[in-house]
Amino acid sequence: MNADGKPWGISSGLWAGLLLALMAALVGGAALRESVTVDEVSHIGAGVSYLQKLDLRMNPEHPPLPKVLAALPLVLRGVRADYNHISWTFSEKFFQAFLGQWVFGEWVLEKWNDPKTVLPWARLPMLLLTLALGWTLYAFAKQLGGAWGGLLCLVVYVSMPAFLTFGPLVHTDMAVALFSLLALWTFADVWREPSRKNVLLFGLSLAGALLSKFTAGVLFFAFAAVALTLRLRPLSGQPEDKAAAREWRRVRWRATLKGVLWAALAVYAFYFIFSWHQPSDALYRIGVGPVALVLRRLLFPPVLYLRGVFWVLITGKRPTFILGRTHPHGVWFYFPVVFALKSTLGFLGLLVLAGIAGISRKARVATSVSVIPAQLAMHWRALWVGLLVFTGACLLSPLDISIRHFSVPLVMLILLLAPLPRMLSELRGQTRLGAALGAGAAVALAASCLFTAVLAYPYYFPYINALSLGRPAYALVNDSNVDWNQSLPEVRRFAEQHGIQRIGLDAYGFSDVTVFVPQAQSWNCQKPTPESAGQWVALSANFILDGHNCGWLTQYPHEPLAGGSMYAVHLPAPIPPVGSEGGPPLPLAFREFGGAPFDVLSLFRHVIQNPDDLPRAVQWMQDTFKSMSNSQGPPPKPLWEH
Repeated sequence: MNADGKPWGISSGLWAGLLLALMAALVGGAALRESVTVDEVSHIGAGVSYLQKLDLRMNPEHPPLPKVLAALPLVLRGVRADYNHISWTFSEKFFQAFLGQWVFGEWVLEKWNDPKTVLPWARLPMLLLTLALGWTLYAFAKQLGGAWGGLLCLVVYVSMPAFLTFGPLVHTDMAVALFSLLALWTFADVWREPSRKNVLLFGLSLAGALLSKFTAGVLFFAFAAVALTLRLRPLSGQPEDKAAAREWRRVRWRATLKGVLWAALAVYAFYFIFSWHQPSDALYRIGVGPVALVLRRLLFPPVLYLRGVFWVLITGKRPTFILGRTHPHGVWFYFPVVFALKSTLGFLGLLVLAGIAGISRKARVATSVSVIPAQLAMHWRALWVGLLVFTGACLLSPLDISIRHFSVPLVMLILLLAPLPRMLSELRGQTRLGAALGAGAAVALAASCLFTAVLAYPYYFPYINALSLGRPAYALVNDSNVDWNQSLPEVRRFAEQHGIQRIGLDAYGFSDVTVFVPQAQSWNCQKPTPESAGQWVALSANFILDGHNCGWLTQYPHEPLAGGSMYAVHLPAPIPPVGSEGGPPLPLAFREFGGAPFDVLSLFRHVIQNPDDLPRAVQWMQDTFKSMSNSQGPPPKPLWEH
């Protein structure tokens, strides 16, 4: 069958719709079984406040667009938030908001409203955005590689564990993946034909990316890199005369700058509207007169945006954990390893097959025509150059904590498969056996992707393929690659099945665990209480080797929960002494959540339960950091131990 024909006599669009429906069922079903994840606590509350108060004080370290989308159905349904609460009034300044947002978000989600209602409705727009990304990817792949190419890419996308994991969650990475793909594609449209329509679409796509995640600024490096390659290796149809080529580039750069200007205006307008009621005290030096207040209001949006970018730059460094070893900062091989471990083997096989097919095609002298349609050569150039730039940014990043931060390169890697069916179809004129073997391998690998996705349901967070060689996920990767606080309902089910009335729980998050696990009581695997001896306890898999130092628990009877995101452990009675063989670690060997220098989980949980302590908590943090930097005596006693 012709690679561009209609598969099985049915419109490829119908098959695409069925594949997206399968993804919606898998990802939606999994999300309905999950508790609130770490970042959702702050993102949901922040989004609600943006819409209800036109005030961007909460969660300033991320742009507002994804949070606004998630909050839309909540606000339309009448979600309740108390703006007289200390978590809101206290958070007027930037640093205070960084702490107060978690308290405010927790109260929006679990105190003032019912989380069983709030969470699904907040995740619905994110699910729709994930499906929109799938359809966009299919549409672009279909243009690049025909109907079969579009369907092949969509099969890989809907079965990708990373997208099944994070697709419905209220965070920024799926949004930036969608708008970055659109920005690169429309950038290519502009350079192919710099029309007013293409410029406007490019500007809107770029604005969407910039309003989704601050790291979308990498797009500007991608645009420059594409333009550079067009000078070094021009595409067919570019002017050969130097003067004509210079004018050709000048027209397109002028159109690109217009698009960037449209994007800047859209970002400014978005921030201007949603910060309308936010105090502009950060610009108090300008003055307090009528003219000064107007000027402060006009300058406030770019200040907010640039302050968020600055915050990301100065805080975007954390210890990382990969292949059983902790590193004090990001390492270049983090994302290649995580990509290899958390992708389906079928996808990895398809990438290898596409590489072999591409090399084989290059080696055949008779095939000098590009497999990509001539009118899309610019788009193909933009995609693979964009892939290289974003991948390079990830390799150089000092913040290596999750496959979700590799979402943009993942989408572009999938699109590289689009020409594969067409290349395999060309083999028929060369070797029927080779064509049959290639087509059979492609079908088998694509089918294995779907099989893997269905088999892994509903536990996509800790998914690790066979390259792990049987080692558990927590021994290889960390953070949201394994657990992001989503598996609390599994702890409740375990406790109910075993008739446990009270279970110690060391959860990987700030939220009130009793909302999802009524039987839970606070427990720290590094500091087990004597009362827990001989009892069942539960802990995040991230705390076994990374977030805490609790590998000592693995020698006692234990059961994986939620596919290995959490573990239930039956403690010995008595518990061996601290520092002894089989016992908990000494205090000097303690590890803390996110590599923090103190027990940040206990601090955040304390202020969530005792919000009036927010001012004291900020002072305590300042005193603690001052004590650490000056080495002047022990740090002040923690609030939660008073």
